[in-house]
Amino acid sequence: MDLFEHDARLRAQGHEPLAGLDEAGRGALAGPVVAAAVVLPGGAKVEGLKDSKLLSPRQRHRLLHKLLQVALDVGVGLAHPEEIERLNVLGATRLAMQRALENLTLRPALLLIDALRLPQVRCPQMSLLKGELKSASIAAASVLAKCARDSIMLHYHGLWPQYGFDRHKGYCSRAHLQALGVHGPCPVHRRGFRPVQSLQPLF
Repeated sequence: MDLFEHDARLRAQGHEPLAGLDEAGRGALAGPVVAAAVVLPGGAKVEGLKDSKLLSPRQRHRLLHKLLQVALDVGVGLAHPEEIERLNVLGATRLAMQRALENLTLRPALLLIDALRLPQVRCPQMSLLKGELKSASIAAASVLAKCARDSIMLHYHGLWPQYGFDRHKGYCSRAHLQALGVHGPCPVHRRGFRPVQSLQPLF
């Protein structure tokens, strides 16, 4: 069953509209967790849609433009580094997803969420492990979340170019760790994360 057939079966059972939810940046050392909610119309097919991690940046941006043209509704929500520190990354991810839902105009009949449930949200939910490989709605949300977060990290690169956010987007890489070792963390680093914590000055 392809991504669109999975969602079509749910619509045929009366779950309309469907909203897919996914996040980007959960495992990064810097920057926000970004969540996206996407409502696709029944019958719509977007050629090449798949999990954003399987796409090149050029492919993601091409798909983003297609998705924004065809989607009935989209919403984006952020949880900032200080909220990640306060809530832990799972709590912050749920907060970003709730904010993405709040930015939708349509009220979904069913939420399709990649591997999570949102206890604070009063709406029928279906949690799908590796949902971006199963549902077109979740795959669309993964593309939107990834593109939105990459754009934020490029903005941060302009503010703090010494970290190379334009290359690794805040994730753990040798270059990122080397930059942390030289410069210490900047305001958007997640200071409670062990690799960042271990490279902070001790005075």
